[in-house]
Amino acid sequence: MEILRYVAFSSDPKGGNPAGVVLDASGADDVTMLAAAAEVGYSETAFVVEGDDGALDVRYFSPLAEVPFCGHATIATAVAHAELHGTGRLRLRTAAGPVTVTTDRSADGALVATLVSVAPRTAPVEDADLKELLAILGWSAADLDPALPPRAAFAGAWHPVVAAASRDRLARLDYDMAALAALMARRDWTTIDLVWRESPTVFHARNPFPPGGVVEDPATGAAAAAFGGYLRELGLVPLPATLTVHQGVDLGRPSRITVTVPAEPDTGIGVTGTAVRL
Repeated sequence: MEILRYVAFSSDPKGGNPAGVVLDASGADDVTMLAAAAEVGYSETAFVVEGDDGALDVRYFSPLAEVPFCGHATIATAVAHAELHGTGRLRLRTAAGPVTVTTDRSADGALVATLVSVAPRTAPVEDADLKELLAILGWSAADLDPALPPRAAFAGAWHPVVAAASRDRLARLDYDMAALAALMARRDWTTIDLVWRESPTVFHARNPFPPGGVVEDPATGAAAAAFGGYLRELGLVPLPATLTVHQGVDLGRPSRITVTVPAEPDTGIGVTGTAVRL
């Protein structure tokens, strides 16, 4: 089983989010895939099996567990596939549902991939859960941006959106990893999407990811898609919208995610980024 290594959402190998990619995982069972993901040690590794109908069955494993969907590993997989087979459109079957990905080359020749998520949705965050989450993060209610209310958002996996009132608050991230992992396990949250709004269409994000054994994810495409759905559902951006999410800056691995939010309700959210092989 050949494991490729890519960094997604950056054209610089020192930035973005690393992902493992296995373009042919035929015959690999769950134990083998989990062991391979643990050996790679990245936040996720994607395992691909080509179906008889030309679609790709894709599963995603962190070093600790399988996750239903992963955005940065999807971008990495699409770029790896394009390098081998050429650019075009791919149909993916994931545990979260069908996802399409299109690859093309930018003006400078770099490979760029755009995924379209499953239909997003949101759900309230219970007061008790929010209180516990803020206590674990060391945040207070005064640290929150009232214009972006806390809410759980989904576009393949669940991510509570918690908006900071200032960039300084977002920059100071320190939390109890075991306590947050326990809360997230109870609520089936994949990452916590901590965001700060720089302008109407530019955001900064940090994503604690203790369920995957990672203190913080440097680029989280699934959370970016969920966040786009959150903004649309709550009427927080003019539609259609093209958003920029900066992530990984505080980790020293700057990432840039472009999020496309269609005006039509219940449609998938577009997430675009580059990927380069390590």
